[in-house]
Amino acid sequence: MTEQACMQTVLSHYLESYKHHHRLSPAQGKVCHRISVCRTEALGGQLVHCDQCDFEQYRYHSCRNRHCPKCQHNASQQWCGQQLQQVFPVNYFHVVFTLPHELNPWVQCHPETLYRCLFQAVWKTIKAFGEDPKRLNGKMGMTAVLHTWGQNLSQHVHLHCLIPGGALSENQNQWHAAKSNYLFPVKALSRHFRGAMVSALRCAYRNGELHRLCSDEIAPCLSQLMQKDWVVHSKAWLKKADTIVRYLGRYTHKIAISDARIKGIHESHVTFDYKDYRDNKDKRMSLDGEEFIRRFLLHVLPEGLMRIRHYGFLSNRTRKQKIETIRACLQVPAQPTHIEETPATEIPQLSDILCPCPKCRTGHLRVCFEIPAKPRYGR
Repeated sequence: MTEQACMQTVLSHYLESYKHHHRLSPAQGKVCHRISVCRTEALGGQLVHCDQCDFEQYRYHSCRNRHCPKCQHNASQQWCGQQLQQVFPVNYFHVVFTLPHELNPWVQCHPETLYRCLFQAVWKTIKAFGEDPKRLNGKMGMTAVLHTWGQNLSQHVHLHCLIPGGALSENQNQWHAAKSNYLFPVKALSRHFRGAMVSALRCAYRNGELHRLCSDEIAPCLSQLMQKDWVVHSKAWLKKADTIVRYLGRYTHKIAISDARIKGIHESHVTFDYKDYRDNKDKRMSLDGEEFIRRFLLHVLPEGLMRIRHYGFLSNRTRKQKIETIRACLQVPAQPTHIEETPATEIPQLSDILCPCPKCRTGHLRVCFEIPAKPRYGR
């Protein structure tokens, strides 16, 4: 077993063998490369030295790839700090829409199309329920985050949605608060979501966007999916602004597996922890090294795909104005709240901020010199 179990070490052990038996897409190859050089001398960095003792340390730059386990904590903290200013004092709901596993092969063939249809179908569902005069009779808002994995790294495509519990009236002078502790009935949401998603896929097929699939199998598969129940899960409301943002922050920059969950790298397999939601217990699993990499790479997103999207009165174009309008309807002033943020850079700017020395704890670390990135790994 290696001393330090992490995704970077997994790739160094098994990637070459994996490439002999599997083809890497350009996006997957880029992700593997960036993770492999993350926080190494290839990307450059700084040499820091304590001004009171002999402590010296190299600190290398991170790759900042959104699939890298080492790079997501800072990104999550920065995102949370930005979102806090957009939270207002209403109940919030966490609703999860899951894509049936029968569509996993479609996702692998046409990820951009399937993910786009999923986002559209979910928002179409929430929007329709919000505009229903018998429900909230107004315009809703939603932040949706795409996840593609289960705890055991299997393919499990779903959207986590954080939804303010209410709607802004059409004339924009009233806030219609949600009355249920679970926003909308999940069975009704499930049926509407199913119809919207199947309709979107049929439209995509007619437009030639599913050309890699066997055309004879598309219609029977969609007809079969219309006969089964789809999974929608709604969690009870949240109230406090910092709780809401931190809660969603755990999902926004989460990736398929963190380094902390990888417990051992052996000669032929990788051991990691996972939670089995069937009995709500923490368990441990071992996978062949190549199979572990195969499962990890299932969750590499297409280049440029936005996995965090905002809709309705939370959409980027109108968010600031709509939130001010809603605050006026609720008769509450904007109350800035701050989450303690980690700086967006991957290492402290030590020329400006002096960090305490971890050895003597009396001195401070100062930058001796900058280490340039190697030419082929330029950032």
